[in-house]
Amino acid sequence: MAQVTVDGKSGALIADGVAVFPLGLSNGPPPGGLADVAAAGINFVRTGIVDWNLRDIDAQLAAEKARLDAAQAHNLRCWLWLGDAANLPTAAGSANERLLVQIADTFVGHPALGAYKGIDEPRNPFRGKDWIRPAGLLRAYRRLKEIDPGHPLVIVQAPRGPVAQLVPYRPAFDITGVDVYPVSYPPGIHTDSRNKDISVVGDMTTKMVSAGGNKPVWTTLQVAWSGTTPSVQHPDRVPRFPNLHQERFMAYQAIVAGARGLFFFGGHLTSVATPADARAGWNWTFWRETLRPVVAELASSDLHPALIAPNAPSIVKAKAAPDVRTLTRRAAGHVYVIAVRRGSTTSRVEFAGLPNVAGAEVLFEYVDGAPRSIDVAGGAFRDWLGPHDVRVYRFAL
Repeated sequence: MAQVTVDGKSGALIADGVAVFPLGLSNGPPPGGLADVAAAGINFVRTGIVDWNLRDIDAQLAAEKARLDAAQAHNLRCWLWLGDAANLPTAAGSANERLLVQIADTFVGHPALGAYKGIDEPRNPFRGKDWIRPAGLLRAYRRLKEIDPGHPLVIVQAPRGPVAQLVPYRPAFDITGVDVYPVSYPPGIHTDSRNKDISVVGDMTTKMVSAGGNKPVWTTLQVAWSGTTPSVQHPDRVPRFPNLHQERFMAYQAIVAGARGLFFFGGHLTSVATPADARAGWNWTFWRETLRPVVAELASSDLHPALIAPNAPSIVKAKAAPDVRTLTRRAAGHVYVIAVRRGSTTSRVEFAGLPNVAGAEVLFEYVDGAPRSIDVAGGAFRDWLGPHDVRVYRFAL
Protein backbone atom coordinates (compact mmCIF):
# COMPACT_ATOMS: atom_id res chain seq x y z
CA MET A 1 0.00 0.00 0.00
CA ALA A 2 1.26 3.48 -0.88
CA GLN A 3 2.24 5.54 2.15
CA VAL A 4 2.26 9.34 2.22
CA THR A 5 3.19 11.11 5.44
CA VAL A 6 4.37 14.49 6.66
CA ASP A 7 7.94 14.96 7.87
CA GLY A 8 7.78 16.39 11.37
CA LYS A 9 10.97 18.45 11.07
CA SER A 10 10.50 20.09 7.69
CA GLY A 11 6.80 19.77 6.89
CA ALA A 12 7.73 18.18 3.57
CA LEU A 13 5.59 15.40 2.15
CA ILE A 14 7.15 11.93 2.29
CA ALA A 15 5.73 9.72 -0.46
CA ASP A 16 6.88 6.10 -0.29
CA GLY A 17 10.01 7.22 1.55
CA VAL A 18 10.90 10.07 -0.84
CA ALA A 19 10.62 13.73 0.18
CA VAL A 20 8.38 15.71 -2.17
CA PHE A 21 7.55 19.39 -2.56
CA PRO A 22 4.01 19.27 -4.02
CA LEU A 23 3.63 21.28 -7.23
CA GLY A 24 0.05 20.78 -8.29
CA LEU A 25 -2.67 21.82 -10.70
CA SER A 26 -6.21 22.42 -9.58
CA ASN A 27 -7.59 21.21 -11.85
CA GLY A 28 -5.20 19.55 -14.26
CA PRO A 29 -5.57 19.17 -18.01
CA PRO A 30 -7.40 16.31 -19.73
CA PRO A 31 -5.51 13.00 -19.70
CA GLY A 32 -3.86 13.71 -23.03
CA GLY A 33 -2.05 16.70 -21.51
CA LEU A 34 -0.71 15.05 -18.38
CA ALA A 35 2.59 14.06 -20.00
CA ASP A 36 3.39 17.70 -20.81
CA VAL A 37 2.78 19.06 -17.30
CA ALA A 38 4.56 16.12 -15.66
CA ALA A 39 7.61 16.65 -17.85
CA ALA A 40 7.86 20.25 -16.63
CA GLY A 41 7.81 19.26 -12.96
CA ILE A 42 4.17 19.07 -11.89
CA ASN A 43 3.79 16.17 -9.47
CA PHE A 44 0.20 16.56 -8.20
CA VAL A 45 -3.22 17.09 -9.77
CA ARG A 46 -6.45 17.71 -7.93
CA THR A 47 -9.16 15.17 -8.68
CA GLY A 48 -12.38 14.12 -6.95
CA ILE A 49 -15.72 15.94 -7.08
CA VAL A 50 -17.87 18.11 -4.85
CA ASP A 51 -21.16 16.22 -5.33
CA TRP A 52 -20.50 12.61 -4.36
CA ASN A 53 -23.87 10.90 -3.88
CA LEU A 54 -25.11 7.39 -3.14
CA ARG A 55 -27.31 7.24 -6.23
CA ASP A 56 -24.39 7.65 -8.62
CA ILE A 57 -21.53 6.42 -6.46
CA ASP A 58 -20.57 3.42 -8.58
CA ALA A 59 -20.21 5.54 -11.72
CA GLN A 60 -18.46 8.28 -9.77
CA LEU A 61 -15.94 5.85 -8.31
CA ALA A 62 -15.26 4.38 -11.75
CA ALA A 63 -14.66 7.84 -13.21
CA GLU A 64 -12.36 8.75 -10.33
CA LYS A 65 -10.41 5.52 -10.74
CA ALA A 66 -9.87 6.38 -14.40
CA ARG A 67 -8.45 9.76 -13.35
CA LEU A 68 -6.08 8.16 -10.85
CA ASP A 69 -5.02 5.55 -13.36
CA ALA A 70 -4.22 8.27 -15.91
CA ALA A 71 -2.22 10.18 -13.31
CA GLN A 72 -0.30 7.06 -12.30
CA ALA A 73 0.73 6.51 -15.91
CA HIS A 74 2.66 9.79 -15.72
CA ASN A 75 4.00 9.38 -12.15
CA LEU A 76 1.59 11.99 -10.83
CA ARG A 77 -0.17 11.86 -7.48
CA CYS A 78 -3.74 12.96 -6.90
CA TRP A 79 -5.26 15.29 -4.34
CA LEU A 80 -8.69 13.68 -4.08
CA TRP A 81 -11.56 16.01 -3.15
CA LEU A 82 -14.04 14.35 -0.81
CA GLY A 83 -16.72 17.02 -1.16
CA ASP A 84 -19.39 16.98 1.53
CA ALA A 85 -18.37 13.45 2.54
CA ALA A 86 -15.66 15.13 4.63
CA ASN A 87 -18.29 16.51 7.04
CA LEU A 88 -20.11 14.00 9.26
CA PRO A 89 -23.14 14.53 11.50
CA THR A 90 -23.21 13.23 15.06
CA ALA A 91 -25.22 10.10 14.30
CA ALA A 92 -23.36 7.14 12.80
CA GLY A 93 -24.36 5.64 9.47
CA SER A 94 -25.21 8.88 7.66
CA ALA A 95 -25.16 9.19 3.88
CA ASN A 96 -21.95 11.22 4.12
CA GLU A 97 -20.27 8.55 6.22
CA ARG A 98 -21.29 5.82 3.78
CA LEU A 99 -19.84 7.88 0.94
CA LEU A 100 -16.64 8.56 2.85
CA VAL A 101 -16.17 4.87 3.59
CA GLN A 102 -16.75 3.82 -0.02
CA ILE A 103 -14.35 6.44 -1.38
CA ALA A 104 -11.61 5.60 1.10
CA ASP A 105 -12.07 1.83 0.74
CA THR A 106 -11.79 2.15 -3.03
CA PHE A 107 -8.65 4.28 -3.20
CA VAL A 108 -6.69 3.53 -0.03
CA GLY A 109 -4.34 1.26 -1.97
CA HIS A 110 -4.13 3.15 -5.25
CA PRO A 111 -0.50 4.14 -5.94
CA ALA A 112 -1.54 7.53 -7.40
CA LEU A 113 -3.36 8.69 -4.27
CA GLY A 114 -1.33 11.44 -2.61
CA ALA A 115 -3.72 13.19 -0.24
CA TYR A 116 -7.38 13.87 0.42
CA LYS A 117 -8.97 17.30 0.13
CA GLY A 118 -11.54 18.04 2.81
CA ILE A 119 -14.31 20.64 2.93
CA ASP A 120 -13.31 23.69 0.91
CA GLU A 121 -13.09 26.99 2.83
CA PRO A 122 -15.27 25.85 5.76
CA ARG A 123 -14.96 29.20 7.60
CA ASN A 124 -15.44 31.47 4.58
CA PRO A 125 -17.45 34.51 5.80
CA PHE A 126 -19.46 34.33 2.57
CA ARG A 127 -21.09 31.17 3.93
CA GLY A 128 -22.83 33.38 6.50
CA LYS A 129 -24.65 31.36 9.15
CA ASP A 130 -24.02 28.20 7.13
CA TRP A 131 -20.28 28.08 7.79
CA ILE A 132 -19.05 24.53 8.47
CA ARG A 133 -18.35 23.76 12.11
CA PRO A 134 -15.10 21.99 13.05
CA ALA A 135 -16.85 19.16 14.91
CA GLY A 136 -18.22 17.53 11.77
CA LEU A 137 -14.86 17.79 10.05
CA LEU A 138 -13.12 16.21 13.02
CA ARG A 139 -15.57 13.30 12.97
CA ALA A 140 -14.83 12.79 9.26
CA TYR A 141 -11.09 13.04 9.84
CA ARG A 142 -11.17 10.37 12.54
CA ARG A 143 -13.38 8.06 10.45
CA LEU A 144 -11.10 8.48 7.44
CA LYS A 145 -8.03 7.65 9.52
CA GLU A 146 -9.67 4.40 10.65
CA ILE A 147 -9.76 3.29 7.02
CA ASP A 148 -6.70 5.03 5.60
CA PRO A 149 -4.07 6.22 8.07
CA GLY A 150 -1.49 6.37 5.28
CA HIS A 151 -2.58 9.54 3.45
CA PRO A 152 -2.93 13.08 4.80
CA LEU A 153 -6.11 15.17 4.77
CA VAL A 154 -5.81 18.79 3.64
CA ILE A 155 -8.24 21.60 4.50
CA VAL A 156 -7.86 24.83 2.53
CA GLN A 157 -9.25 27.99 4.10
CA ALA A 158 -10.50 31.19 2.50
CA PRO A 159 -8.23 34.27 2.63
CA ARG A 160 -10.70 36.04 4.90
CA GLY A 161 -11.39 36.23 8.60
CA PRO A 162 -9.11 36.26 11.64
CA VAL A 163 -6.72 33.53 12.73
CA ALA A 164 -8.80 32.90 15.86
CA GLN A 165 -11.65 31.55 13.72
CA LEU A 166 -9.32 29.05 12.01
CA VAL A 167 -7.44 27.63 15.00
CA PRO A 168 -10.33 25.31 16.05
CA TYR A 169 -9.88 23.36 12.79
CA ARG A 170 -6.35 22.20 13.66
CA PRO A 171 -7.39 18.75 14.97
CA ALA A 172 -9.31 18.03 11.74
CA PHE A 173 -6.43 18.07 9.25
CA ASP A 174 -2.85 17.00 8.65
CA ILE A 175 -2.10 19.89 6.28
CA THR A 176 -3.85 23.22 5.94
CA GLY A 177 -3.64 25.93 3.33
CA VAL A 178 -5.14 28.98 1.71
CA ASP A 179 -6.21 29.99 -1.78
CA VAL A 180 -5.39 33.59 -2.67
CA TYR A 181 -5.97 35.25 -6.05
CA PRO A 182 -5.01 38.95 -5.97
CA VAL A 183 -4.89 39.75 -9.70
CA SER A 184 -8.25 41.25 -10.61
CA TYR A 185 -10.14 44.46 -11.38
CA PRO A 186 -10.12 46.14 -8.94
CA PRO A 187 -7.00 44.57 -7.39
CA GLY A 188 -7.20 42.35 -4.33
CA ILE A 189 -10.96 41.67 -4.19
CA HIS A 190 -10.41 38.03 -3.20
CA THR A 191 -9.23 38.92 0.31
CA ASP A 192 -10.42 41.21 3.09
CA SER A 193 -6.90 42.57 3.56
CA ARG A 194 -6.02 46.24 3.24
CA ASN A 195 -3.04 45.10 1.18
CA LYS A 196 -4.27 45.02 -2.44
CA ASP A 197 -0.84 44.24 -3.88
CA ILE A 198 0.09 40.73 -5.01
CA SER A 199 2.27 40.54 -1.88
CA VAL A 200 -0.94 39.70 -0.01
CA VAL A 201 -0.03 36.11 -0.95
CA GLY A 202 2.73 36.18 1.65
CA ASP A 203 0.42 37.76 4.23
CA MET A 204 -2.20 35.03 3.79
CA THR A 205 0.39 32.24 3.86
CA THR A 206 1.84 33.67 7.07
CA LYS A 207 -1.65 33.78 8.54
CA MET A 208 -2.21 30.12 7.74
CA VAL A 209 1.15 29.15 9.27
CA SER A 210 -0.11 30.75 12.46
CA ALA A 211 -3.55 29.17 12.20
CA GLY A 212 -2.14 25.72 11.50
CA GLY A 213 0.28 25.60 14.39
CA ASN A 214 3.06 23.13 13.58
CA LYS A 215 1.23 21.63 10.61
CA PRO A 216 2.32 22.29 7.00
CA VAL A 217 0.68 24.84 4.71
CA TRP A 218 -0.07 24.50 0.99
CA THR A 219 -0.78 27.76 -0.85
CA THR A 220 -3.02 27.78 -3.91
CA LEU A 221 -2.14 30.48 -6.45
CA GLN A 222 -3.95 32.03 -9.35
CA VAL A 223 -4.39 31.06 -12.93
CA ALA A 224 -8.00 32.22 -13.12
CA TRP A 225 -10.95 32.36 -10.72
CA SER A 226 -14.56 33.48 -10.45
CA GLY A 227 -13.57 37.10 -9.78
CA THR A 228 -12.02 37.30 -13.25
CA THR A 229 -14.71 35.28 -15.02
CA PRO A 230 -17.72 37.21 -16.42
CA SER A 231 -21.12 35.64 -15.83
CA VAL A 232 -24.80 36.49 -16.14
CA GLN A 233 -24.77 37.65 -12.52
CA HIS A 234 -21.47 39.53 -12.91
CA PRO A 235 -21.11 40.71 -16.52
CA ASP A 236 -18.67 43.46 -15.51
CA ARG A 237 -15.90 41.07 -14.50
CA VAL A 238 -12.84 41.15 -16.74
CA PRO A 239 -10.61 38.16 -17.56
CA ARG A 240 -7.20 38.85 -16.05
CA PHE A 241 -4.23 36.59 -15.42
CA PRO A 242 -0.92 37.01 -13.57
CA ASN A 243 2.07 37.62 -15.80
CA LEU A 244 5.31 35.66 -15.47
CA HIS A 245 6.95 38.18 -13.13
CA GLN A 246 3.88 38.21 -10.86
CA GLU A 247 3.39 34.43 -10.80
CA ARG A 248 7.05 33.82 -10.03
CA PHE A 249 7.02 36.37 -7.21
CA MET A 250 3.83 34.96 -5.67
CA ALA A 251 5.21 31.41 -5.77
CA TYR A 252 8.50 32.27 -4.09
CA GLN A 253 6.89 34.69 -1.65
CA ALA A 254 4.57 31.91 -0.48
CA ILE A 255 7.58 29.63 0.04
CA VAL A 256 9.45 32.30 1.99
CA ALA A 257 6.33 32.79 4.13
CA GLY A 258 6.22 29.09 4.97
CA ALA A 259 4.40 27.20 2.20
CA ARG A 260 5.43 23.55 1.93
CA GLY A 261 3.51 22.98 -1.30
CA LEU A 262 2.03 25.05 -4.13
CA PHE A 263 -1.04 24.51 -6.26
CA PHE A 264 -2.24 26.58 -9.21
CA PHE A 265 -5.99 27.00 -9.68
CA GLY A 266 -8.04 27.84 -12.74
CA GLY A 267 -6.42 26.32 -15.80
CA HIS A 268 -9.64 24.38 -16.34
CA LEU A 269 -11.80 27.54 -16.51
CA THR A 270 -12.07 27.51 -20.27
CA SER A 271 -14.70 30.27 -20.46
CA VAL A 272 -11.80 32.76 -20.22
CA ALA A 273 -9.34 30.79 -22.36
CA THR A 274 -8.58 31.25 -26.04
CA PRO A 275 -10.90 29.42 -28.46
CA ALA A 276 -8.19 26.88 -29.21
CA ASP A 277 -7.55 26.27 -25.51
CA ALA A 278 -11.28 26.02 -24.81
CA ARG A 279 -11.54 23.28 -27.43
CA ALA A 280 -8.53 21.54 -25.86
CA GLY A 281 -10.16 21.71 -22.42
CA TRP A 282 -7.41 23.61 -20.60
CA ASN A 283 -5.55 26.94 -20.66
CA TRP A 284 -2.41 25.84 -22.48
CA THR A 285 -1.53 29.41 -23.46
CA PHE A 286 -1.15 30.43 -19.79
CA TRP A 287 0.79 27.24 -19.16
CA ARG A 288 3.32 27.91 -21.92
CA GLU A 289 3.78 31.64 -21.33
CA THR A 290 3.62 31.88 -17.54
CA LEU A 291 3.23 28.76 -15.46
CA ARG A 292 5.58 26.30 -17.11
CA PRO A 293 8.70 28.50 -16.60
CA VAL A 294 7.84 28.94 -12.92
CA VAL A 295 7.21 25.23 -12.39
CA ALA A 296 10.44 24.32 -14.19
CA GLU A 297 12.43 26.46 -11.74
CA LEU A 298 10.68 25.11 -8.67
CA ALA A 299 11.07 21.51 -9.80
CA SER A 300 14.73 21.83 -10.79
CA SER A 301 17.30 19.58 -9.16
CA ASP A 302 19.28 22.72 -8.21
CA LEU A 303 16.48 24.04 -5.99
CA HIS A 304 14.61 20.93 -4.87
CA PRO A 305 16.93 20.10 -1.91
CA ALA A 306 16.14 23.49 -0.38
CA LEU A 307 12.37 23.13 -0.78
CA ILE A 308 12.23 19.92 1.25
CA ALA A 309 14.74 20.93 3.94
CA PRO A 310 13.95 22.34 7.40
CA ASN A 311 14.54 26.04 7.96
CA ALA A 312 18.15 26.78 8.88
CA PRO A 313 18.91 27.88 12.47
CA SER A 314 21.13 30.70 11.22
CA ILE A 315 19.19 33.20 9.16
CA VAL A 316 20.51 35.54 6.51
CA LYS A 317 18.75 38.90 6.70
CA ALA A 318 18.49 41.99 4.52
CA LYS A 319 19.88 45.11 6.22
CA ALA A 320 18.00 48.42 6.07
CA ALA A 321 15.43 46.93 3.66
CA PRO A 322 12.26 46.09 5.59
CA ASP A 323 10.39 45.24 2.38
CA VAL A 324 12.80 42.36 1.65
CA ARG A 325 12.11 39.02 3.33
CA THR A 326 14.47 36.05 3.25
CA LEU A 327 14.36 32.31 3.83
CA THR A 328 17.51 30.33 4.69
CA ARG A 329 17.89 26.58 4.29
CA ARG A 330 20.85 24.18 4.50
CA ALA A 331 20.80 21.20 2.14
CA ALA A 332 23.10 19.06 0.00
CA GLY A 333 26.26 20.82 1.15
CA HIS A 334 24.91 24.30 0.44
CA VAL A 335 23.26 27.24 2.13
CA TYR A 336 20.27 28.50 0.16
CA VAL A 337 18.86 31.99 0.59
CA ILE A 338 15.62 32.99 -1.14
CA ALA A 339 14.94 36.74 -1.09
CA VAL A 340 11.72 38.44 -2.19
CA ARG A 341 10.96 42.17 -2.33
CA ARG A 342 7.36 43.18 -1.80
CA GLY A 343 7.83 46.96 -2.00
CA SER A 344 8.12 49.40 -4.90
CA THR A 345 11.76 50.36 -4.28
CA THR A 346 14.72 49.45 -6.47
CA SER A 347 18.04 49.43 -4.64
CA ARG A 348 21.16 47.45 -3.92
CA VAL A 349 20.42 45.46 -0.78
CA GLU A 350 22.99 44.23 1.71
CA PHE A 351 22.52 40.75 3.18
CA ALA A 352 24.35 39.54 6.28
CA GLY A 353 24.56 36.45 8.47
CA LEU A 354 26.13 33.85 6.20
CA PRO A 355 28.40 31.20 7.71
CA ASN A 356 31.79 30.51 6.13
CA VAL A 357 31.12 29.71 2.46
CA ALA A 358 33.35 28.75 -0.45
CA GLY A 359 31.32 29.88 -3.45
CA ALA A 360 28.24 31.87 -4.34
CA GLU A 361 25.85 31.83 -7.28
CA VAL A 362 22.43 33.16 -8.22
CA LEU A 363 20.28 30.32 -9.53
CA PHE A 364 18.29 30.82 -12.74
CA GLU A 365 20.32 33.90 -13.76
CA TYR A 366 23.14 33.29 -16.23
CA VAL A 367 26.29 35.03 -17.44
CA ASP A 368 28.37 33.42 -20.21
CA GLY A 369 26.53 30.14 -19.81
CA ALA A 370 26.99 29.82 -16.04
CA PRO A 371 24.95 30.96 -13.02
CA ARG A 372 25.68 34.58 -12.10
CA SER A 373 28.22 34.81 -9.28
CA ILE A 374 28.36 37.29 -6.42
CA ASP A 375 31.09 38.33 -4.01
CA VAL A 376 30.84 37.42 -0.34
CA ALA A 377 32.97 39.00 2.39
CA GLY A 378 32.59 38.58 6.13
CA GLY A 379 29.35 36.68 5.75
CA ALA A 380 27.75 39.53 3.77
CA PHE A 381 26.97 40.33 0.15
CA ARG A 382 25.08 42.94 -1.88
CA ASP A 383 22.71 42.62 -4.81
CA TRP A 384 20.09 44.61 -6.70
CA LEU A 385 16.39 43.98 -6.08
CA GLY A 386 13.45 45.79 -7.61
CA PRO A 387 9.68 45.61 -7.08
CA HIS A 388 8.43 42.02 -6.77
CA ASP A 389 11.89 40.68 -7.52
CA VAL A 390 13.02 37.21 -6.47
CA ARG A 391 16.60 36.03 -5.98
CA VAL A 392 17.62 32.45 -5.24
CA TYR A 393 21.19 32.31 -3.87
CA ARG A 394 23.17 29.12 -3.39
CA PHE A 395 26.40 29.11 -1.36
CA ALA A 396 28.76 26.13 -1.17
CA LEU A 397 29.77 25.28 2.40
